[in-house]
Order: sequence, then structure tokens, then C-alpha cells
Amino acid sequence: MTIGKSPDRDNRRSSAGKTGSVPGRDGSDGTPAAPEPADEGPSIGRVLSGARIEAGLTVDQVSTSTRVRVPIVHAIEEDDFGRCGGDFYARGHIRSIAKAVGIDGDVLVARYDAAHGGAPATKRPSQLLDTGPIKVTDRRGPNWTVAMVAAICAVVALIGFNLVNGKTGVSGTGSASAPLPSGSGTGSVAAASPSVQPPAPAPSVAAIAAAPADKVTVKLVAEKDASWVSAVDGNGKSLYQNNVEPGQDQTFTDAKQIKLVIGNAGAVHVYVNGKDLGPAGKDGQVVHVTYTPGDPQAG
Repeated sequence: MTIGKSPDRDNRRSSAGKTGSVPGRDGSDGTPAAPEPADEGPSIGRVLSGARIEAGLTVDQVSTSTRVRVPIVHAIEEDDFGRCGGDFYARGHIRSIAKAVGIDGDVLVARYDAAHGGAPATKRPSQLLDTGPIKVTDRRGPNWTVAMVAAICAVVALIGFNLVNGKTGVSGTGSASAPLPSGSGTGSVAAASPSVQPPAPAPSVAAIAAAPADKVTVKLVAEKDASWVSAVDGNGKSLYQNNVEPGQDQTFTDAKQIKLVIGNAGAVHVYVNGKDLGPAGKDGQVVHVTYTPGDPQAG
């Protein structure tokens, strides 16, 4: 498919050559003629739609190969980029769809940038460099080691307390070789059982208590797929703006709030102030959330 060439424009040039008219004049009294409007060719959506039809692909097939949802593919082919979630995602969707239908996506992205104020070529790298030290500091912010040590000490103290109580109950009922009454046997079993059961809830309680009460702590874990993540603190400072690959995690802490934009919400597991909130959303969904100190609640 040829982009930017119009048959009407070629016909006008052909008729002008036959009549011998001078370009820029009307040929009658020498008065300069009005300039003809520039023909920019078909829109980005029409180019992608035409290329998809020529390639013999359906919208569902393009959505499967690019992982761009069907409603967004339809919107882009109708030149409605508002459903993409911003210019960053719109450029990525245009490149992915163009690659799937077999055309040059860079040309279409350049046209998109020209119509929407240009691409931020130098902004993102500088932000990524600025977030390096903050990312390392945030990893060391929540002191999970102290929380686990406290939980283990609590479990050991509880077990020791139960063992002491169990020995006292046994010595009060008589020697080990003497048969115990049925009531005493029941009491000894009841005294011994708490030494095994209580440790289960102790780590979760200690882990929640380890989160500072006057700060908000957000931990993101990419489980089954990668996702683009942007994090901003309560003063509007960018903390992180990059992809989180499967198996990786990022932790952010601030005294006021943490604002997040998650590009693939279904792939990211969220923990806020020590509580497991589960996945941030559905696969492919773009989520904007804000968390503050105290009981986690998305704003």
C-alpha cells in the first residue's frame, strides 16, 4: 500500500500540463491562485485496517498475535486513540498492529507523533536514570528480616511456655509409669496441642505489624507475565517507570501516598502495608491506583 499519494493530485498535474498553465497562477489575468491543500493520504486507522484486510486477517487474529484487546484494535482502526491509555501505549499498539499486518510501524508512529505533539525522546531515559538509587533504597526500606526474627522469637517463646505448662501438668498427676485417669489424659493432650497450632498465624501478624503505621508501603510482584509500571510519590516525584519482568518485584514507600499506573494489571500481584490485595486487575487492563498509610484502600 502506498501512503501519501492521491490519484486526484496526479490528475490535476496532468490537466495543468495539457493546458499549459503556469503553476501558482490561474492562467487568465496573472493573479496568484490560492495554494492547494496538502494531501496527507489515508489516516493511520485506515492504513492499518486496509493492510489487515489485504493480509487476510481478522481483528480477532490481530488481537491474538499482538495481545492488544479487540475493542482497542477497533478503536485504533477508527482513529480513536483515547482508549489506548496514553501516547506511550498508543505508539506501542500502532507498532504491534503494523508488524502483525506487514507494514512499517515507524512511519505510522512518526505520523502519530506529528499529530499529537511529538515523541518524548529524552524524557524517559533521564527518568530511568534518576530512579536507580531510589529503587535500591526502597528495597531496603521494609525491614522484613526484623519482622521474621520477631515472629520466630514469639513462636519459640510460645512453645517454651506450653512445654513448661505441660511438664507441670504431668508432674502433678503422678509418675510416668503410673496409669493416668481419663480426665488427666485429656488435660495433657489439650495442653500439648497449642504448642503445634499457634505458630501458623504468627508470621502474618508480625509481617503486618512490620509495615510502618505512618507510611504507605506498596510491593508489586510480576508473577506470570511482564508489565509496565509507573510509580509517583506524594510530592509528585517519579519513583519508577519501567517494565517489571516475570519473577521480579518492586517496593515503594512514602509518608503520604503512592500513585501507580500498571499497564498489565492481571500480571501484577499487589501487597499494601503488609496485606495481600491479589492481582491489580485483569490481563491487559491499564489500572491507575493510589494508596495511602493505614488500611490499604485504592484511591
